[in-house]
Amino acid sequence: MTSSDAIIVGAGLAGLTAAAELADRSKSVVIVDQEGPQNLGGQAFWSLGGLFMIDTPEQRRMGIKDSRDLALNDWMGSAQFDRPEDALPRKWAEAYIDFAAGEMRPWLHKMGLRWFPVVGWAERGGSFANGHGNSVPRFHITWGTGPGVLEHFIRRCQDHVDAGRITYLYRHQVDRIETQAGAAKGVSGRILAPDAAVQGAQTNRDPVSDFTLNADAVIVTSGGIGGNFEMVRKVWPTDRLGPAPASMLSGVPAHVDGRMLEITQNAGGHAINQDRLWFYTEGVQNWDPIWPRHGIRILPGPSSMWFDAKGNRFAPPALPGFDSLSTFKMILDTGYDYSWFVLTQKVIKKEFALSGSEQNPDFTSAKWMEVIKQRILSGAKATGPVEAFKAHGADFVVADTLPALVEGMNQTAGSTLLDANHLHAQIAARDAQMDNPFSKDAQVSAIHAARQYRGDKLIRTAKPHKFLDPANGPLIAVRLHLLTRKTLGGLQTDLNSQLVKADGTHVDGLYAAGEVAGFGGGGYHGYNSLEGTFLGGCIFSGRAAGRSALS
Repeated sequence: MTSSDAIIVGAGLAGLTAAAELADRSKSVVIVDQEGPQNLGGQAFWSLGGLFMIDTPEQRRMGIKDSRDLALNDWMGSAQFDRPEDALPRKWAEAYIDFAAGEMRPWLHKMGLRWFPVVGWAERGGSFANGHGNSVPRFHITWGTGPGVLEHFIRRCQDHVDAGRITYLYRHQVDRIETQAGAAKGVSGRILAPDAAVQGAQTNRDPVSDFTLNADAVIVTSGGIGGNFEMVRKVWPTDRLGPAPASMLSGVPAHVDGRMLEITQNAGGHAINQDRLWFYTEGVQNWDPIWPRHGIRILPGPSSMWFDAKGNRFAPPALPGFDSLSTFKMILDTGYDYSWFVLTQKVIKKEFALSGSEQNPDFTSAKWMEVIKQRILSGAKATGPVEAFKAHGADFVVADTLPALVEGMNQTAGSTLLDANHLHAQIAARDAQMDNPFSKDAQVSAIHAARQYRGDKLIRTAKPHKFLDPANGPLIAVRLHLLTRKTLGGLQTDLNSQLVKADGTHVDGLYAAGEVAGFGGGGYHGYNSLEGTFLGGCIFSGRAAGRSALS
């Protein structure tokens, strides 16, 4: 097929959503992707499947009182919009809040999605009520994790493939968006050689022939830049965060390369807020890597003690799970590109989760018995994947005594920066706060507060205990790397996902959705994410593109 109603560049969640919506309107759609069919679904496949939703039955059953107004206050306090070009991103943010508080859950539920009953509390903030952070838990883990989200959109698209309305063209790398009189009219590029590499692994870029496709609308859903370290360094916000770190891990496959940003701008699109990056502080080297510099993020509960490379405890809001961007800057300000968690077996058992579908086979299986086996019937052990990292991960140190732990930490870092007496004094001071429920230690107070939430007390936050008591051991240290993940800026779009030029006019026939569009408008998160808004943003902006293109 060389001609269709619409061409979608990128077979991730945003692209699949747009394609399904277009085909529901009886439009013919071609989906092109530079990867093979094994990578259908893109980054969403590797995700935990978390969705930011507001005032849901899951929240109410857990005793959580949420509302659109509270969520909007949290979003705006986190986004901190401060630029003239933030006008459209702000509108997108307000529209997403309305969606997440209204139609989102019933629409997805009707499609077949279901959620784990305990709602997660991500990005808790740590400053003021009108600042960054979620006031209440809003992170809804989809049964089946990322694949469990994707399966319903893939199924919808497959129904249209069977009916002849959707065609997939894999290993088609777009090099140009074709235009006529300023309007998008198709794409051209190279067909790449087949590659049977496993899902997520780096594939060849060997061209075998050229292609040209024609359509009345082009929708770009090609993802972000997290796998392209050269591009990351090019847009790095040195003025806000300081120099880029010398070393980072990659939280996304190499094909998340940002190529389509420049290609789309060459066709008249306009990118904004590219210096707004959402990278994580809790990355560990994957002991069984799939892509280059493969890192996995630890999703921590609130109890691990957080130290810089020299063994100095970080001050709030640099608490586990509270304020990613502020902590990121605090780590960079030390002059080092890594930090340390120190914890106990009791903490790792209850509080450590690893980001990603492959690291949570119980949730990914969508079977209650698997969850019970992994998280309740495992005795003193953490989940299987966490215990595997503890045993094999290059960044994990386990010891029965603090001096032995510090010796292992120094060996792991290849330095002599850490002093056992210095760490002991800080941990002992924290332990002294464990004798009663009162505390002047902000982290200890946060732990007590977290356990007021039923979900945290049941499965996410360890009972407060003394780290230096051998009964709670062994002691564990984890070296944490900075980890690339999401780009919060991108191609500027209106609320129909249509591309907006630098002068404010539209590019006819050209649309963008998902991460390449900053998940909507060119950056609807502003400077900070409240989490669960990446998959949600792909769905929301992809749906807008599919419902508005060719209308």
